[in-house]
Amino acid sequence: MAGRALIRFVSRTLPPVSSGAKGGGVRGTSRFYWTTSRRAAAALTGGGAAFLLGLPALSCLGYGAYHWVQSSAVIHALGKEEVLEQADYLYSSAETEKLYQLLLQYKDSDEAEFLWRLARASRDLSLLPNMEAERKKQLTFEAFEYCFAAHKWYAVCLSDIGDYEGVKVKIGNSYIIRDHLERAVELNPKDATSLHILGYWCFAFAELPWYQRKVAAVIFSSPPVSTYEEALEFFLKAEEVDPDFYSKNLLMLGKTYMVMKDEQKALHWLTKAKEYPARTLEDKEVHKEAVDLLKKLG
Repeated sequence: MAGRALIRFVSRTLPPVSSGAKGGGVRGTSRFYWTTSRRAAAALTGGGAAFLLGLPALSCLGYGAYHWVQSSAVIHALGKEEVLEQADYLYSSAETEKLYQLLLQYKDSDEAEFLWRLARASRDLSLLPNMEAERKKQLTFEAFEYCFAAHKWYAVCLSDIGDYEGVKVKIGNSYIIRDHLERAVELNPKDATSLHILGYWCFAFAELPWYQRKVAAVIFSSPPVSTYEEALEFFLKAEEVDPDFYSKNLLMLGKTYMVMKDEQKALHWLTKAKEYPARTLEDKEVHKEAVDLLKKLG
């Protein structure tokens, strides 16, 4: 069920690539530049850069689907498509209040297709004649808050697109991905998955070896940079707003503390990752990696 839902979601919500992120190659008028860029791309796809070029979009999509199925029995019973069809019918019929009440049931679903419609319905309701001033203000702020999901899922899907369009596009998209994730967090500071992906983004660029940074500079004069301290801040914040929400976040906390040479805290978080209930295949993979890392800690 979750897998089918994901396929439908991605097929319906995959955003177009912005004009600044198009093109899979870097061929120019200089043959030397093309050859050098191809070598740069090859170097980037090895070692630590393989981690960089594989941001955790699918992992977070999987978590999102699991969270959605677990927390929304109504959607599970009716089917997502049926709910969306009903919502679109109510919108076309100008049944604003009914539409708002329908979509309000799914405000915690973390599904972009529900939330952008809810944002629109909240705004439309606030604009109805004779709307009481305080209620109008409340609905206006609600509409703004629900928009965070569009930013988050745009970033996730843009990361997926980079898997098919080459290293140059992947790195170029990284700037856009971070911008949208930061916007998602600004709109909803309590969304743990956005915070986790931001932490993962920072960890990826922090771990990029110096020689791969130099190679990246052939393609981009100023490739994205970050630090383990910044990654740690996002992972901890995600855990603060939703404790034990995701096994991978526990693992990344342990890995970050290991890199920062804080073995006591690394041991704490890796133990939590190892003991996390293995509900999904990813949880099992996290368990295995946590066990391996704990052995290295002795």
